Amino acid sequence: MNDIRNIAFIGAGNMTQSIVGGMCKSGYPADKVWVSNPSDAKLEKMKSELGVNTSNDNLEVVNNADAIVLSVKPQLMAEVCAHLRENVHNLTDKLIITIAAGIRIPKYREYLGENIRIIRVMPNTPSLVGQGMSGLVTDDSVDEADKNFVTEAFNGVGETLWVSDEDQLDILGAVAGSGPAYFFEFMDSLAKAATELGFDAEKARAMVQQTCLGAAQMAKESELSLEDLRKQVTSKGGSTAKGVEAYQDSDLHGISEKAVKAAVNRNQEMAKLF
Repeated sequence: MNDIRNIAFIGAGNMTQSIVGGMCKSGYPADKVWVSNPSDAKLEKMKSELGVNTSNDNLEVVNNADAIVLSVKPQLMAEVCAHLRENVHNLTDKLIITIAAGIRIPKYREYLGENIRIIRVMPNTPSLVGQGMSGLVTDDSVDEADKNFVTEAFNGVGETLWVSDEDQLDILGAVAGSGPAYFFEFMDSLAKAATELGFDAEKARAMVQQTCLGAAQMAKESELSLEDLRKQVTSKGGSTAKGVEAYQDSDLHGISEKAVKAAVNRNQEMAKLF
């Protein structure tokens, strides 16, 4: 990374561990990273494995930071932010990054003050294995340097995509955030179909997961549309064509559209809870 700042993470859960791990593997100096958490076990693990600074005190890590990542559960966010606002007098000098779902930027301004610089990031669970898809959104409070800093940080655990507003972030959350669950559901159904036809469960899983991985890699490397990639595998009148027809007869597109809309609606409902 070109832009090295002191960065503090409040909360040491799995997502924090993956983000910090990705940053450090990408060359970010461990002595510039601070992590706070109420309990010691996760902190000790991060300190021993990555060499980052750790503390049980949120204020200690924040006072050492130029950027703060809020990585706590949404239901704890108001309390955590209130503590920061009461005790940190230069919050407007620090970049605020939040990875909590559901809470929108105007609410953080209520929590932390109108003049904060803030970026919302929505990472997904494949970030835990360095294959994440993180959505990012902000308002006019941050400059290009802030945007580039956060982009590079989250590129350490996969890829990043800036969206134009928080409504689009809800859609990204319904696709990229919830998407791994959809794929796991589909993979499970394929594996069960194979076992019902006589395949060993372990071999069925190995077959399905490698096929899924290979298809995703082909999609990533190809310039063809997803529809054309599907056609490339589908010989007219062959077995694949018959399988695809079965999916199309069940309106796979309609099912996916319904699932994404349901998740978007839930994201919007959750935003009203805070």
